[in-house]
Amino acid sequence: MWSGPRNLSTAMMYAFASRQDCVVMDEPFYAAYLKASGEVHPMQEAILASQPTDPEEVVQACLSPLPEGKKLSYQKHMSHHVLPRFSIEFTDKLTNVFLIRHPARVIASYHKKRAQPSLQDVGVEQQVAIFNRQHQRSGRVPVVIDSDDLLTDPALGLEVLCDAIGIPFDSAMLSWQPGGNPADGVWAEHWYNAVWQSNGLTKTQRKPIPQLPASLQSVLAQSLPYYELLAKHKLTVG
Repeated sequence: MWSGPRNLSTAMMYAFASRQDCVVMDEPFYAAYLKASGEVHPMQEAILASQPTDPEEVVQACLSPLPEGKKLSYQKHMSHHVLPRFSIEFTDKLTNVFLIRHPARVIASYHKKRAQPSLQDVGVEQQVAIFNRQHQRSGRVPVVIDSDDLLTDPALGLEVLCDAIGIPFDSAMLSWQPGGNPADGVWAEHWYNAVWQSNGLTKTQRKPIPQLPASLQSVLAQSLPYYELLAKHKLTVG
């Protein structure tokens, strides 16, 4: 699952983690990205100490055999964590899905955690690059789902998504226990407070697109064309 930050990506990981047949991975390239990019994020040292920083080692983990009793591996990837110099050929062996959200919503949410997000931080440009690569190599349009559509009817949205990727829907995906998941990355205490307090996906009335301050208009203008390109291919929910 290729996502940007604040895209419902953690809730989606929790949904798949609720399946008895699925093992999940939380942003396995995060430490490798921080080391290679020189970016400094909240909880920097803890993240670097918690994961492999060699991208090839991460790739091997992504392709490792499934644990006994599991049929699915759900990998939550932030698209901007996979830098251009990292090999992504491993993705050809996986089913690639793209989780999108209107960038005004992403930027407004991200701004609360980290003052001035950039186009790189939003991640949608990198999503498009990976989407285009998969489209060109396979000749098929990859699966795209909009988190806002999913929230309008989570049961239907997850059923549509599961059908699109060829797995059975499991109603267990709709709920989880509050307080976090054992698969959470070490950074969860900074970013996941809302999901930790939740107990599942419930129908949510779509809210108006937030109005961003002038300081964030530039990154919104940069992000919108990439979002709109992906949105043309999103699954229909309802």
